[in-house]
Amino acid sequence: MKIAIEAQRIFRVDKHGMDMVILECLKQIQKLDYENQYYILVKAGADRCLEETENMHIVEINCPTYPLWEQFALPRAVAKIKPDLLHCTSNTAPLFCKVPLILTLHDVIFLEKRQSSSKSWYQEMGWYYRRFVVPHILKKCKMIITVSKFECKFIQELLNLPADRITFIYNGFNAYFKPIEANPEIIKKYIDTTDYFFFLGNTDPKKNAVRVLQAYSKYLKGSGKRRKLLIADLKESFIDQILVANHIEEIKPYLAFPGYVVNKDLIHLYNAAYLFLYPSLRESFGIPQLEAMACGTPIIAGNTSAMPEIAGKDAVLVDPTCVDEIANAMLRLENDQVWYHEKKRYGLERATLFSWQNTAKELLNLYKNLAL
Repeated sequence: MKIAIEAQRIFRVDKHGMDMVILECLKQIQKLDYENQYYILVKAGADRCLEETENMHIVEINCPTYPLWEQFALPRAVAKIKPDLLHCTSNTAPLFCKVPLILTLHDVIFLEKRQSSSKSWYQEMGWYYRRFVVPHILKKCKMIITVSKFECKFIQELLNLPADRITFIYNGFNAYFKPIEANPEIIKKYIDTTDYFFFLGNTDPKKNAVRVLQAYSKYLKGSGKRRKLLIADLKESFIDQILVANHIEEIKPYLAFPGYVVNKDLIHLYNAAYLFLYPSLRESFGIPQLEAMACGTPIIAGNTSAMPEIAGKDAVLVDPTCVDEIANAMLRLENDQVWYHEKKRYGLERATLFSWQNTAKELLNLYKNLAL
């Protein structure tokens, strides 16, 4: 087969989640498949993180904006290649393309009711673009892939799709994440202790930063240890707004908020953390919870959407809207060492069920079946 795969943004330095998913899959496909011919359609960038092989060809397409790249430049490149399949990997695809289309639809948050507008003009235009394009292209897809059983059922019911046109393939996580002796010098760049709670936050309301800080305030009142909280990817000004609005300014000395965390440092931060907080309101998959579990760090995850499916029934699952539940889980993991080590062992075992190699194998099977 000749298979074209859209991976437009994998060469940019500042990669996002969807970019990393397809990049890791492509690296595994290079190891698994030497028969099919692959054409990886990308935009030129400074981080050339994927090299060509005999059957994997990189096709650079340059165009000033993402909509023009996807709607005009991409179909022209595909017409020249004449592949058997086109796989678009980041929620959207060309409106007009004669090649059989596979679409990876990570989630449909952009079709759900919004709590607020986007923080930038670029993000706002992207939101409108997806809302316009996706409903039109779904009718043309030979297959739609999403990333969990929960999301598959949710999308199918929301968009009234035939069951035989949508499936799910689980994401993996990088095997780089495993138990190690954390480097104290790396930890010092982010927090002044090697025994702390870790929260990967951002300004998206679904990440539940407000309730996490409220719960942490309750934890401090009930704890004898009073472990600090490391908060990644949130600015001090945003944290200050939450503290003032909720009258919990007194917890600020216990917080560390270094901003962006370099990806290669995450393994050290996970390993040094006492526990990892992931009580999101909604996740279509949730790779960070697997990364933490693979490092042997117990997690507190939300009991909604896809989180129980990925973390498993024996993970510490809480109602993410209940501040008391989150705080009580922190305190129990701190005070009940038998339970703590049970969750540590469980996480290590659970994480072995997921890998990018498994993801790539399922993707290859799908390509094969669709070409029959």
